[in-house]
Order: sequence, then C-alpha cells, then structure tokens
Amino acid sequence: MSERSTPSSSPPANLAFVASERPEAMEARASLARRYGDADPADAQAIVALGGDGFMLETIHRFLGMGVPIYGMNRGSVGFLMNEYVEEGLPERIACAEQAQIHPLRMTAVDASGQRHEALAFNEVSLLRQTRQTAKLRITVDGRVRLSEMQCDGALVATPAGSTAYNLSAHGPIIPLDARVLALTPISAFRPRRWRGALLNHKAQVRFEVLEGDKRPVSAVADNFEVRDALDVVIAEDREIVMTMLFDATRSLEERVTAEQFQA
Repeated sequence: MSERSTPSSSPPANLAFVASERPEAMEARASLARRYGDADPADAQAIVALGGDGFMLETIHRFLGMGVPIYGMNRGSVGFLMNEYVEEGLPERIACAEQAQIHPLRMTAVDASGQRHEALAFNEVSLLRQTRQTAKLRITVDGRVRLSEMQCDGALVATPAGSTAYNLSAHGPIIPLDARVLALTPISAFRPRRWRGALLNHKAQVRFEVLEGDKRPVSAVADNFEVRDALDVVIAEDREIVMTMLFDATRSLEERVTAEQFQA
C-alpha cells in the first residue's frame, strides 16, 4: 500500500549516494558525490539510489527502518520507480518531490522441512512452480477457502506500488496507489481456466497451501527473498512498517500508475 504526503520546504544539505554495479550507475555516483558530497546514510536527509527498479527494491530493503526517504534516479534498464537522471539542482528537486509512503507485505512461509521463514515484499509475494509439473494451490482469504484447488504455474499477491511489475506481466490489474486494495493474480492458470484473479481489501490475509508438494514443489518469493519447497504461505500487509520514496512532482508515482493504464 502507499500514501502520499506533502514535500519538504528546504533543500536537503546531506545526501547519501548508493549505486548498482552497472558502470553508468557507478560513474553517476562518483560524479554526484564530487558535486554534492556523500554523507553517511545514517546522517543523510535523503538517500539517492542510482540504478534500475531492481536496485531500488534492494535499497528499500537495505535501509528499511532508518526513516530516511529514498530518491531514485534511473541508471538501469527499467526505471518505473526511478526519476530521470539529471545532476543539476538535485537538492532542490528532492525538496520539491512528492512523498509516497509504502507499506510492505509480510510473508510467512513454512517449507517441507518444517522451517518457518519471514520476509517483506514491497512489490509482490509470488508462488512459482519449481519443476515441469504445474503447481496445485489452495487459496484461503481471511480464513475462508475461496479456491479449493488451482492448477497453475503460480500465483501472486501484489501491492498497488508493485501492481505494474510482475503482476501486470501476469495480466493482473493496475491499482491506484490510494485504492487500499491488493491484487491476487494467477500465473498461467490451467484450472480453473476462466479465473483471472481478485481485488482484495488491503487488510485481507491470504493463505496459499501447496497441494502435492512432494510431487509438485513450489517456491515462495517475497521481492528478492526466496523460500524453496514451500508448503504453507501466509501473506498480509504490515502497516507498522513504512518506507518513504520521493518522486519529482511532474512524474509522481501516482501519475505513473495512472499513465500506465493508458499504454497501448
């Protein structure tokens, strides 16, 4: 989930720069550090992430809990979560940026050995078949079985901020940031063929039970954290955790989500 708030009033004096391993990102970091200095992230008023969307997710997880907003600039292949790369006037751009406050999904997964795993996802939690055979999943929402058995390549639960990522590729809906819903989307469903997913209240708890897990193993992935041979996966939004992302006023995250719905 995401919430918007007003931008700050004065340009930040201390900026911290982090970059992906792509050469153009590393070069941008060096150039910006020479120009604006490079504060320790713990002392920074904003963290500037240089890379693509994958690196932005890594940065969000890395600095989660520090309370420092993150402003991304695109130095990667995909930049939906990033701002345009411009070196001039960066502190002023950050001061005028719109704030999007993102709440993650919390995944609790139990694997075939009985081990319990927890992880957070700001985009989506996805279940994916591990072998050539389709997965068999039972889907429960708020304690009520909604699909007793689905044969598929997998399924996912996406946040509004993540609805334009894997969820969109799987033909799931694009969700406005303030809609307070989650997308439950099948991935290549074989049975039932006509089920295209559901929109759920953001407070809903979704449970996936893996059927015939020994024969049809399934992995559970929360952003970039994977659990192999998952048997039971519970997903719910964690409202106690928030991360602030910054976007140029002319290209806010809300505007990008809206514009994406009109792409041919």
